[in-house]
Amino acid sequence: MIRIPPYLSPGDTIGVVCPAGFMPADKSATCLTVLQAWGYRVKVGKTVGHQFHYFSGTDAERAADLQEMLDDVSVKAILCARGGYGLSRIIDALDFTIFAQHPKWLIGFSDVTVLHAHIHEQLKIATLHAPMAGAFNEGGYENEFVQSLRAALSGKPGDYSCAAHPFNKTGIAKGQLIGGNLSLVAHLVGSRSAFHTEGKILFLEDIGEYIYNIDRMMIQLKRSGMLDNLAGLIIGGFTELKDTLFPFGQEIDAILHDHVRSFDYPVCFGFPVSHAKENYALKEGVEHLLHVSTDKVILTEQNLAI
Repeated sequence: MIRIPPYLSPGDTIGVVCPAGFMPADKSATCLTVLQAWGYRVKVGKTVGHQFHYFSGTDAERAADLQEMLDDVSVKAILCARGGYGLSRIIDALDFTIFAQHPKWLIGFSDVTVLHAHIHEQLKIATLHAPMAGAFNEGGYENEFVQSLRAALSGKPGDYSCAAHPFNKTGIAKGQLIGGNLSLVAHLVGSRSAFHTEGKILFLEDIGEYIYNIDRMMIQLKRSGMLDNLAGLIIGGFTELKDTLFPFGQEIDAILHDHVRSFDYPVCFGFPVSHAKENYALKEGVEHLLHVSTDKVILTEQNLAI
């Protein structure tokens, strides 16, 4: 049974941290301002604007900063300002005891997939796969994707749609929604943080990978059994991909389709979850209904408990 953290009310505090890659302080400034304009208080972590080589701090600094937000019961949600890489270096150093007693929304995507998976598997608490601080820049906070984060935090159920795709497999699926960045989903296989996918609706997206590596990671998921007994599969955006000197020979959608075409559950391609602007807020662990028809795809949140 998944526990859903309390939704936010005006005056509640959102903690903002950088638990992985470095983000200059000025890149998060608009986000902080907009969160306050939405009516929330903001508690800025020590890692925001801090740098240690690639990271926003040493492993110990990043773990301590996130731990403080997890333990602070006055903080009602934690927004990761950016992803990058680094959460798998500190996940086993975190203590979720107080967080489990006082659940709060954990927000982010990309490398934050590590936290989504770990919290889902170990604590059975819903999290929010959603835009991070960078999405607020250049007026981005006005678009429907950042606004979907605002709606989700206030308790509005997700109800999204997208166009049909030639590779879609029609059908209706119901189950807990889980997933995130393909690289991290594959990275966690064999660990205690790995997603257990049976009966779930899995969504996947990625950025900046070599095409052959996407193929390799899909083989990893297939060989590990993660694709065998899904309720449904959502393929999001695969952006800024790279090819080798001798081209792989297939476009990305065709590669992904080849890996899942033998399964009989509904599959949709081109859903707006990605590293690009098109990135709806999705409540991980919450029951959803996926309806893939010949003319469009609809994903609707089913568990409305507050």
